Amino acid sequence: MQLAAAQLPQHLQRGLRPLYTLHGDEPLLVQEAADAIRAAARAQGHTERTVHAVAGAHFDWGAVLASGGSLSLFADKQIVEIRIPSGKPGKEGGAALQQIAESAAGNDSTLTLVLLPRLDFQTKKTAWFGALEGHGVAIELQTIERGALPQWIAQRLAQQNQRVAAGEEGQRTLQFFADRVEGNLLAAHQEIQKLALLYPAGELRFAQVESAVLNVARYDVFKLSESVLAGKAARVQRMLEGLEAEGEAEVLVHYTLAEDIRALKRVRDALSTGQPLPMALREQRVWGAKEKLFERVLPRLTAPMLDQLLHSAHVVDGIVKGLKTPGWPTDGWQALHRLAMDLCLAVASPAPAGGGHKTR
Repeated sequence: MQLAAAQLPQHLQRGLRPLYTLHGDEPLLVQEAADAIRAAARAQGHTERTVHAVAGAHFDWGAVLASGGSLSLFADKQIVEIRIPSGKPGKEGGAALQQIAESAAGNDSTLTLVLLPRLDFQTKKTAWFGALEGHGVAIELQTIERGALPQWIAQRLAQQNQRVAAGEEGQRTLQFFADRVEGNLLAAHQEIQKLALLYPAGELRFAQVESAVLNVARYDVFKLSESVLAGKAARVQRMLEGLEAEGEAEVLVHYTLAEDIRALKRVRDALSTGQPLPMALREQRVWGAKEKLFERVLPRLTAPMLDQLLHSAHVVDGIVKGLKTPGWPTDGWQALHRLAMDLCLAVASPAPAGGGHKTR
């Protein structure tokens, strides 16, 4: 069965299942969910714990299968933890996981905990994952997106009896906090704990948070794409500065921006031939959050605007590879800033009167 992460505490209060699978790329959330399951298991007498870290093609799955059926002289219940950092157990591992899942229901003395990274759609359709999900409890620990981060911070502060001011000042405080810790949830958790050590329970002022919270944000180049398409110029500027400071490759940032421009151009060209927008987006493999962004910005982008952006992307491609172009910065990051800002301004511009194509 699938279980939402927020439902785990209530689920554990009702009783423990013999098999749990946690999957997600956010270490803090996976760690907290695993800790909660282990604590519930220890409370029910699972005093022994065995950890198997799956690595390499020659991993001994036989030892994992054997551990589930063996107990020491000093414990009558145990926890068997299987960590698969790659998310790919292989053929032998897949068969072993199916066997473990199928035998879990009749084994009250062993609690099996399987830890996996974020899984793609195809992996979720494999027989071994289906067995884990079908015979046990599967919980996906989803990343806290930027838009939800201020509320998450507020909830964590409330857990330690702290809060920000009401109204606009409090929202400003939470937004500042989120900007400082974006993309680094473990550091966010540590900064929240630090506030509990520095200040008493009750209301936190902006100045207190500003002086205490370090700038530990980490940025994802693919999230940059969404911010550019949303026309969030200040946020894009901050993300580019963060990516440069983290040593991200200029060519990867350029590729991400250029791919968006090329996709916008191809969809615009398809619309000009009378192709429906949903079909054009599907053909360009634009879906999810980006699909909605494309639907919003395409009426604002004329063919000449996209031609100019495409030319700029070509120029910046040369700059990040060491070429110089008159009228453009010679530094790759400065050129990337200019390209990103040009696209930001274009998608934020008013739709041309009577121009563009209907998106529906």
